[in-house]
Amino acid sequence: MTFGQQPQGNNANGFNGQPYGQNQYNPNQNSYGQYSQNPYGQNQYQYAPQNMYAQGAPAATIPAQATYSYERAEHASVTRAYGEMTIGLLVTAAVAILTQATGAYIALIQSLGVIGAWAPFVVEIVIAIYLGARIEKIKPSTARVMFYVYAAIMGFSLSTIFMAYDLGTIGISLALCAGFFFALTMLGMTTKVNMLKAGPILLVGLIVLIVAEVLLMIFAPGQTMLMVISAIGLVLFAGMTVYDAQATRALFAQYAGQGEDMVKKVSIICALNLYLDFINMFLYILQLFGDRD
Repeated sequence: MTFGQQPQGNNANGFNGQPYGQNQYNPNQNSYGQYSQNPYGQNQYQYAPQNMYAQGAPAATIPAQATYSYERAEHASVTRAYGEMTIGLLVTAAVAILTQATGAYIALIQSLGVIGAWAPFVVEIVIAIYLGARIEKIKPSTARVMFYVYAAIMGFSLSTIFMAYDLGTIGISLALCAGFFFALTMLGMTTKVNMLKAGPILLVGLIVLIVAEVLLMIFAPGQTMLMVISAIGLVLFAGMTVYDAQATRALFAQYAGQGEDMVKKVSIICALNLYLDFINMFLYILQLFGDRD
């Protein structure tokens, strides 16, 4: 066969001899030739007008449904993070009450001295660093257990507040913190101001606050300076709460396409950040407005 001739008969490849001949795009013939009985051959594209637009549905129906589904998934993920945070706070409260009742922390300090006093804080720092560095590689169940262990150790170390403040003061401070935290969270979720840009400023403020508190412990300048630092700390962690509320949504949006396990692990990291915001605000409110026993 030369290039000037049309192929005749059935060729070896089974295309009925004329894959490109005789009105290949004839509108009166099915585009699949002899396969017209194929379920994909007859009116292949008729499902769109029959299903998507036949009832007069707007062209934006599918994008609108996709947006609604994404918003529901985002809402569920954010709710999961705040739920984990709440469980962590309950674990902290339960362990703090139990530790105070048994005197376990005081016994540890009496037996180990300074090491016993600082050991819980060192373990907390190690767990927080490990979770932040390994969150993408560990299992969701492991991350959850580590977070609850962190919350339990925090409760163990915070049991001393029952010796410094009366129960009424602790209860009032806790209620004020809960209301303050809820308002700041709603602000972060609804405001159009992008607090994520304030991250570097908040980080610098946190470092300065930590240095100031260390110097305060060393030199013990007095009650006035303690109140000033507590006020600064409260304002700083109020900003951190708004920041972390927005960062939670941003993180879920970033990892939304990486599977359910990744979303669960991100919820733990977000819960840890929010948990620390709540605990620090509670302690600063307690220092500012609490009556020492």
